[in-house]
Amino acid sequence: MTAGHPADGPARPGIGRGLTFLFAVAAGAAVGNLYWAQPLLDLVATDLRTSTASAGWLVTVTQLGYALGILLVVPLGDVTNRRKLVPAALVAAAVALGLCAVAPSFGFLVAALGLLGLTTVGGQLLTPLAGDLATDADRGAVVGTVVSGILTGILLSRTVSGFVADAFGWRSIYVGAAVVDLVLAVLLWRAIPNLQPKARVPYVRLIGSVFGVVRRERVVRWTLVLAGVAFALFTMFWTSLTFLLSGAPFDYPVSVIGLFGLVGLVGAVAAQRAGRLHDRGWSLPASGLGWALVVVAFAVAALSGRSVVGVVVAILLLDVAIQGISILNQTRMFQISAEARSRLNTAFVTNNFLWGAGGSVLATVLWSAGGWVAVTLCGAALATVALVIWAVARRGALVVDPG
Repeated sequence: MTAGHPADGPARPGIGRGLTFLFAVAAGAAVGNLYWAQPLLDLVATDLRTSTASAGWLVTVTQLGYALGILLVVPLGDVTNRRKLVPAALVAAAVALGLCAVAPSFGFLVAALGLLGLTTVGGQLLTPLAGDLATDADRGAVVGTVVSGILTGILLSRTVSGFVADAFGWRSIYVGAAVVDLVLAVLLWRAIPNLQPKARVPYVRLIGSVFGVVRRERVVRWTLVLAGVAFALFTMFWTSLTFLLSGAPFDYPVSVIGLFGLVGLVGAVAAQRAGRLHDRGWSLPASGLGWALVVVAFAVAALSGRSVVGVVVAILLLDVAIQGISILNQTRMFQISAEARSRLNTAFVTNNFLWGAGGSVLATVLWSAGGWVAVTLCGAALATVALVIWAVARRGALVVDPG
């Protein structure tokens, strides 16, 4: 039996390129659900009669729902058959997308997006599954490919959303996303091996064990801090970028704002190589280089509030850096325990999206206080602090004990 075909019993180690690619596509499509609204804030605000600043909370609510879904659902990947669990999550997300599409009011849309965040966890079930199916020699490359798919989905969702909304209205993107989720649910049900659960643990104890591994493992705690700062900066930048590009001097429509996601896509492709750096033992030095690049990216952005070229350069630098850091952090986490990868991923992603929600709030507050300059200077300062933390922690706190 190969890892790419369903069968009874345990799967032979290894995962083929076809199944890896399907995991990456499905993971990207799932996490893209969280960001359809981001370039549409002005459009949604006008249609549902609210302010653009209030519409900015749509992203925050979705991320909070996602963090809760990661905490409550993803740990089940260690104790249930993921051939059933992953498609079920995609079907549930499709229902939530349908509710978003028919939202009659801003309050209803907020609630529907919270539910969407809670249910759109398929990508974070697939990432540890990919880590389980991969061998030790290629785990970094496989996980890197799937995580790169997630990051690509985050970026492409903005571009797709802008074009579809311009052509058919903002509600149509949620209808199309629901159809895609249902198709992927069928494909994954056919492709995922019928793996037996790795453990049998009562649900309450299962959720509690997520916090237990954070308390026990110093590597986990330090990695979570750095990963959280990175994701907060990523969310802060992209949320405020929508405000920048929709106002003077740019005044771009949503379709053009969405195109800026394609610049970040170049960064996602480049960052996919980061998993191979981990496999070669270069994870920590590459992470430090990534943080230095984040500082440079925000400095460039601070000087580019009226320059499209400067904004594009800042996006490219930031996405290469943040996405590379994310892949390296997540792969290091998966080294800690083969039996608890879903729970480790729960800690990793819940942490990221709580920080991400904070990044969205911070973007809104900073934009009101000082606009683009305030956002970018704060980003550069936080990235510098993270670089210092990395320099201190790399002396031992980020090293996984092979024993």
